[in-house]
Amino acid sequence: MLRLTELKLPLDHAADALRPALCRRLGIADGELLDFTIFKRSYDARKKSAIVLIYTLDFTVADEAALLARLADDRHLGPTPDTLYQFVAQAPAELKTRPVVIGTGPCGLLAGLILAQMGFKPIILERGKAVRERTKDTWGLWRNNKLNPESNVQFGEGGAGTFSDGKLYSQIKDPQHHGRKVLEEFVKAGAPEEIMYVSKPHIGTFRLVKMVENIRATITELGGEIRFGSKVERLVIENHQVRGVVLADGATIATDHVVLAVGHSARDTFQTLYEQGVYIEAKPFSIGFRVEHPQTLIDQARFGPNAGNEILGAADYKLVHHCKNGRAAYSFCMCPGGQVVAATSEPGRVVTNGMSQYSRAERNANAALVVEVKPEDFPGDYKTNPLAGIDFQRHWESAAFVAGGSTYEAPAQRIGDFLAGRPSTALGAVDPSYQPGVHMTDLSSCVPPYVIEALREAIPAFDKQIRGFAMADAVLTGVETRTSSPIRIKRGPDFQSINTRGLYPAGEGAGYAGGILSAGVDGIKVAEAVALAMVGQP
Repeated sequence: MLRLTELKLPLDHAADALRPALCRRLGIADGELLDFTIFKRSYDARKKSAIVLIYTLDFTVADEAALLARLADDRHLGPTPDTLYQFVAQAPAELKTRPVVIGTGPCGLLAGLILAQMGFKPIILERGKAVRERTKDTWGLWRNNKLNPESNVQFGEGGAGTFSDGKLYSQIKDPQHHGRKVLEEFVKAGAPEEIMYVSKPHIGTFRLVKMVENIRATITELGGEIRFGSKVERLVIENHQVRGVVLADGATIATDHVVLAVGHSARDTFQTLYEQGVYIEAKPFSIGFRVEHPQTLIDQARFGPNAGNEILGAADYKLVHHCKNGRAAYSFCMCPGGQVVAATSEPGRVVTNGMSQYSRAERNANAALVVEVKPEDFPGDYKTNPLAGIDFQRHWESAAFVAGGSTYEAPAQRIGDFLAGRPSTALGAVDPSYQPGVHMTDLSSCVPPYVIEALREAIPAFDKQIRGFAMADAVLTGVETRTSSPIRIKRGPDFQSINTRGLYPAGEGAGYAGGILSAGVDGIKVAEAVALAMVGQP
């Protein structure tokens, strides 16, 4: 099979135009083309009046060698890479112990799934509830101001990614095509098949719920086990080797292999690991606000006369500005046609995040507008207290709680008022989507002054790229602090903690992923490392 990249066709091309276009591009007759499939479809919207679709196609012809020889100078043509996933090991008939996976976010689920597919019958522990029960608890905060600290946007089956846009694209290097395996498993679990070829695939929250349940069912059918309401209180460590885990109810599970996939908000777990001597270091992350604009404004700015096209869908954006104060301000986790959601996991604190359904049909576009913070910005000495970034997050989340009226309403401010340095007292044309509601105020008390300074410089700069971005009535809602983990649990090339054998830090919480796809890929890599260790291979 061969692959051709960069085949461009007009946005409005006919459904049957691909085959003849491919034949023309290859200089072959229709009869010589035996078959073709779409591997990737993206678009180029730099010319809004003439948007083009860009295809990567896999195809077969009778004589591939002759075609390659004739088109030897074509850098867009070559053999199709082998993306078929190959398992690295198979579990022995008798397992001395079973691997334990802590966490059921995308990293933990994929780690557990791969281990189950190789026959290792993993035990997967989740402190929160099953995804549908968890959804009810999450709505309890959004609709009734009632927070369950163990079952919310951050904790429970599916992880934080369940209540998100369901984005499935990443910029990680993936030479082994693990990302393809992640997408294939998601399609098997009920994701739309288009995620295999569109350039920016997404699923949406409601579809993610059913997918998570189907992955759980597959794991259990293969001999794995998922236990909900099973919070790990501490590890059993002997001579720097994991020997088991102790649960909050006092039960102990013996194991020599623990995958730690707890997500970026398991602050109590990080504290326990640090107290037990597991090596942890502080790392940078970013904080800021969520911004909401009318989705029609973003569509028009990005697609011009093609706004509303079904193939293009709701427009997104990605923005960055390097500020005079030395900070980088940028958009993060953009959710077209979505809503801003309450994402705290601790009482007395306000945290925002973004979410979309598959249709992306809500009235507002939202994204995080954030500014990088470094360990040097954290209180105290991050070298002697690697958990200082957590203290930093908590401080500003508490400030947002107070600014929002000491409820779980979020502090908000119109962009016009924010740029002018005055409090907002009323909403304008943009109706914010955050539940349980917003409290109009001055956001300058919710983040450090250098973040305010950077965003006041960046927003007008972003307006030059997306006309209307600085509209006076667009709404900023605070505060976004959980962009990534504030710590890294350092691991070696064998994926084990550098000072605790048998502990495999993984995913976003350990500082090795950022998003659903990269977390899933990291889960596969760690599962492979565990499998090889359990069969005695280096």
